[in-house]
Amino acid sequence: MQTTQNQPQRNLHPIIRNLFSKRGLDLTEQEEFLSWDLKKLPELTDLRDITKAALRIKKSMSYGKKIGVYGDYDVDGTTSCALFWQFFKSLNYENVALIQPSRFVEGYGLHKSSIDDAISQDIDLLITVDCGITNTEAALYSKEKGLDLIITDHHTDACEEMPEAYAIVNPNRRDEPENSPLKTLAGVGVAFCVCLEVKNLFESEGKTCPSLYPLLEYVAIGTICDLAKLTPVNLKLVRHGLKKVKDSSFLGVKAFFTPEERSRPIIPSEKLSFQVGPLINSKGRLDHPEKALKLLISDNSEEAFSYYAHLNDCNNERKKITSVVFEEAKDQVISDCRDEDLIINIVYKDDWHEGVIGIVASRLVETFKVPAIVFSNAEEEGVIKASARSAGPLNLFDCLNQNSDLFIKFGGHKAAAGLSMKKENLPLLKENLKNLLRELPLIERTVPEDYDLEITAHEINSELLSHLDLLEPFGMGNEKPLFKVRGLTLQSFDLLKEVHVRWNFLSSQNGPNGSPLRLKGISFNYVGKWGVLSPDRIYDLQFAKDSDLSVYCHLSLNRFNGRESIQLMVEKITL
Repeated sequence: MQTTQNQPQRNLHPIIRNLFSKRGLDLTEQEEFLSWDLKKLPELTDLRDITKAALRIKKSMSYGKKIGVYGDYDVDGTTSCALFWQFFKSLNYENVALIQPSRFVEGYGLHKSSIDDAISQDIDLLITVDCGITNTEAALYSKEKGLDLIITDHHTDACEEMPEAYAIVNPNRRDEPENSPLKTLAGVGVAFCVCLEVKNLFESEGKTCPSLYPLLEYVAIGTICDLAKLTPVNLKLVRHGLKKVKDSSFLGVKAFFTPEERSRPIIPSEKLSFQVGPLINSKGRLDHPEKALKLLISDNSEEAFSYYAHLNDCNNERKKITSVVFEEAKDQVISDCRDEDLIINIVYKDDWHEGVIGIVASRLVETFKVPAIVFSNAEEEGVIKASARSAGPLNLFDCLNQNSDLFIKFGGHKAAAGLSMKKENLPLLKENLKNLLRELPLIERTVPEDYDLEITAHEINSELLSHLDLLEPFGMGNEKPLFKVRGLTLQSFDLLKEVHVRWNFLSSQNGPNGSPLRLKGISFNYVGKWGVLSPDRIYDLQFAKDSDLSVYCHLSLNRFNGRESIQLMVEKITL
C-alpha cells in the first residue's frame, strides 16, 4: 500500500510542541503520532481465527457459492458491508448478498430469523460485520442449521461463553492479548483486516489481486463516525482514507463532498463526524437503512445523487425529531437533579423515537458533562430500550455489565452501549448506577472542564492552523485542541436562528500594524446551553466589572464564497 512521510519534528510549531507535551507524548510517541507510514503498521492479520476465516471465504469463492454479509445498521456496519462488497467486486466475484436488519423490526445484532433468511437465499457462508460477538443463541442456531458463520466484530466479548461460530475475528475477544495494538479497530477496520488476509491467501497462490488502498475510504468513515479511539494504527488508516476520499473512485462516497472540499489536500475529519455520518445514519434511525448502503456501493452517478438527496431529506426529518426529544430529555434532567448531585442522567419517555435516543444521549453528555442513558419503549409490552453514552474516561460498558442481570439484551464498548430490559427494572438500575459512580473519583466519571493550552490572540494565525492540520484526524483519543484566549472584549454579537451566536471580539493586544486585533467567532446551539452565561449577560458584565474575557475555543478556517478567514469555535466564555 502507499505511504506518505510525516512532517519532520523540527518543523513543528511551538504551540504544537507544547500541546504534545501537555498530552504526555515523548519525542518517539510524537513521531509515531504524526506518521503516515503504512509500513510501520502492526501486523493487521495478527488476529485469532483470521486465517481460518479467510480460508473459508476463499473456499466459498472457489466453488462459486453465495456469500452473505450481515452488518449493523449504523455507519460502522454500513461501511463494513460496503467494504466487503467492493472487495469482492474487485476480485470479480458477484455471488454476494448484503443484509442489514431494521432497528425497529429485528433490532441490533444477529437473530434466528436472520439465519432462516440467509438459508432461504441459498447462502453458503454468512459473515457478520460490526456485530455478532454477543449473539450466542443465533450462532448456535446457525450451527444446528448447517450454515457456516464467521463473526467479525470489535465489541466487547461480554457473554459467559463465546458464540459457537465457524470463526470469530475480533480484537476484543477474551483470548486476544491485552496489549494488542489492534484492540481499537472499529468494525470496518476488522473487516479490512479479513479482506487483507483473503488477498494474501490468493497472492500466495500466484493470483494477482488489486490494491486494497481504495477501501481505506470506508475504514476512515466508519472509524471516525463510530468514535473508535484514534491510536497510531487507526490514525494511519484514517489519514490515508481521508486523503483518498477527496478523489474517490466510489461514486456513492464522492456524492458526500463538494468540488471545493475535494480540492483540499485532505478531507477534515469533522466533515465525516458532523455531516457524512449523520446522513448515513439517518435512514436507519427512521426506518430501514438499505438506501444508505445502496448509496455507498452505487456505480451510477444519477442513482448515487438520488440516494444522497433521499438521505438528506431523512436527515432533516431526523433533526426535527431529535430537537423535540432532546428538549424534553433536558427538561427531565433539570427536574430530576434539583435534589441530588448530577452524577448520571437516566431519562425515559414512552413515546421518544427509538432512532434518535443515541444522539440525544450524546447531546446530554455534551451539555451536562456526565454519562447519559436514554430510554424509550420497545415493541414488546413492558420492555424498554436504551442508548448509553459515557463521559470522560469512564468505562460505562463495565458499569452496565455489573448490572447485566437486569437486561434482556446488552452490548457495546467503553464509550457507548445499547440495552433492553423490563420497564420495572428501571428504578433499580438508576439506584445501582448512581451508587456505583459515587464510589469513583469525580475525575474518572465526568468530562473534564480543562483546556489544552492558553494562547494569545496574536498567536492565532494561518501558520498555526496549518500546523494543527498535521494533527488530523480528530476524534476519540485525539480530541481537537481546546484553547483558552484571554484579554478579549465582546464588541457585539448576533443571534442566528435563535440558538446560534456569532461573536465579534476585540483583543487588548495590538496586531503587527499597531491596531487592535479583531477576532470573529461562532457558537452552535449556544442559547439555552447548560452552565454558560447568555450573550447579553456576558456583554453587560464585562463593563460592569471592568473585566476582560477568557474565551475557550477551537480554531477553524471559515470558507465562504471562495474567501478564507480564521474563526473561533467558541465553547464558553468567562470573566
